[in-house]
Amino acid sequence: MVGRQTTTSQHIYDDLRTRLVSTGFAHGQRMKSDDLRKDYACSASTIREVLFRLSCDNFLMFEDQKGFRVPTASHHDLQELATIRVLLEKEGVTASIRSGGLTWEARLTAAHHKLAHIEHQIEQLSNLRDFVTIWTAAEREFHETLVSASPSTLLKTMHRTTFDRYRQTQVGLCTRGKFGFREGNISEHAAILDAALAKDIDMCCELVEYHIRASMTDPRKPVDIENNPFLRSESRDRAKIRSE
Repeated sequence: MVGRQTTTSQHIYDDLRTRLVSTGFAHGQRMKSDDLRKDYACSASTIREVLFRLSCDNFLMFEDQKGFRVPTASHHDLQELATIRVLLEKEGVTASIRSGGLTWEARLTAAHHKLAHIEHQIEQLSNLRDFVTIWTAAEREFHETLVSASPSTLLKTMHRTTFDRYRQTQVGLCTRGKFGFREGNISEHAAILDAALAKDIDMCCELVEYHIRASMTDPRKPVDIENNPFLRSESRDRAKIRSE
């Protein structure tokens, strides 16, 4: 939570958004303005402004006479958000591979190194409640870096919001245990990195779509990306081009 000396609306917005995307609030929970105002040591008007912004970005729902509530997670919403993520990320990674260059490749490799370290650590845990925030931040950084060399600012802004809404919904549907983390995440992220560095646009887009859609499956059923029929056999071979 933001410290009491940090009461600007932007800092409060960022902190509340982080809490909404992780496990800070239960889905369907009412957002009590008075309590939040005390938590952040700010004015009632500042809290109303922040809650309104969050509702405009669909992280909260507003109901007449009832105020603001956390959206109730649904598989239908998750499916829709996954479809939008696929469209944005495939378009963004295509542009990034075409124009990213060495600097983009270095940033992507660094983002993956951080994510892989975190995922290898949390892979052994039975309950990730205390690690959802750090895991979400690392995975967001990796996927954002994938599309970061795209010239479209609008695409990148929409991608970030869609990623966070996807994770908020995913976490809401997994109220305990792994909170959406799957064993397949580690190998999938590594394969995406390899395809991106190999400048294989078709394969990278295919892997991105598979990874996003596979994330909607039961996390208790790990998916082996090497053996999944979604991928063409020749694509798996091309993933090794970087090391040849």
